[in-house]
Amino acid sequence: MSFTKINHYEHEYIDQHHDTALQVAEGVADQPIVNPYLKRRKRRSLTTEEYIDGILRGDITILSQAITLIESSNPDHYAQAQQIIEGCLPHAGKSIRIGITGVPGAGKSTWIEAVGNMVTRLHHRLAVLAIDPSSERSGGSILGDKTRMSSCSTNPDIFIRPSPSAGSLGGVARKTRETIVLCEAAGYDVIFIETVGVGQSETAVHSMVDMFLMLQISGAGDELQGIKRGIMEMADMMVITKADGENIHKAELAKTQYQSALRLFPTPESGWKPQVFTCSSVAATGLEEVWKGIEQYIEHIEKNGYFRHNRNRQNKYWMYETINETLRNSFYHNPEIEARVEELEQRVLEDKVSSFIAAKELLDLYFKK
Repeated sequence: MSFTKINHYEHEYIDQHHDTALQVAEGVADQPIVNPYLKRRKRRSLTTEEYIDGILRGDITILSQAITLIESSNPDHYAQAQQIIEGCLPHAGKSIRIGITGVPGAGKSTWIEAVGNMVTRLHHRLAVLAIDPSSERSGGSILGDKTRMSSCSTNPDIFIRPSPSAGSLGGVARKTRETIVLCEAAGYDVIFIETVGVGQSETAVHSMVDMFLMLQISGAGDELQGIKRGIMEMADMMVITKADGENIHKAELAKTQYQSALRLFPTPESGWKPQVFTCSSVAATGLEEVWKGIEQYIEHIEKNGYFRHNRNRQNKYWMYETINETLRNSFYHNPEIEARVEELEQRVLEDKVSSFIAAKELLDLYFKK
């Protein structure tokens, strides 16, 4: 029963019993959620030149705003974002790009924080692009990586950018690659890309980095159980984390097992034999050895020409990926397609037409055959 009806019946009761002392106060009207006197100030939009100048100066506020433009689905933002990328491209490409993956609980964020602070002490500037999984139901992301990397968040030489996966393949958006270009133009010479976890995202990350690093933990049962061969083959280096206290012996045993497993794989195109290290992010042990291993790998692929070859192959790959995505978006946003797709979808569900015939009809409509 609503408040209004209760008030009505109570007033009737009072009218019938005049000798009662009961008094019914009128209800208070709902108050506005937002302060009506609050005046919102609309932030002035920056020009493309202002964005580029700010990024080249290393202004992290402008860099963050530019990345937001890249991630935006607004067509106007997309056009400006492409102009910004084009302006920054001549100043990009001078960094080490490292993809970081690992099973959930391997301590990826803790490891990045420990290594990140050590890397800045070596006079590097680090950008961390952390991909947060988006909810399949709500589409939202927590974006809590800055909370987990508290000391990195206050380090002036570290830029952390959590981004929602937005439902893209395995949690890595195509826009991550464009973000790399802006970070490199802003002067960050080491780029970490943290993936959601072991899954399809590794393939996407592998296509945009110079080195693929896999974090593992020991003492979780059979060390090789549940590890996909494809992901292990992609790894240029494996690191057993949490090698401290009573876990040191287990970590060393896991290291031996992984080294034996990696020897069974064919030598990768880079000519580098993947190495396995142990470390503890909390005790800060083994981190320098891991970083030296990374430097040795980069030196190796620069010397044999694989570094440049790999970058060129990635550029070609992303050219075709961009074409595919643009064509897909153009197809689904075509007014004629939008008008027919639901009807054909329903006919497919009712078994009145096959999936292939429905798809061909839509494609013929799109290409005006």
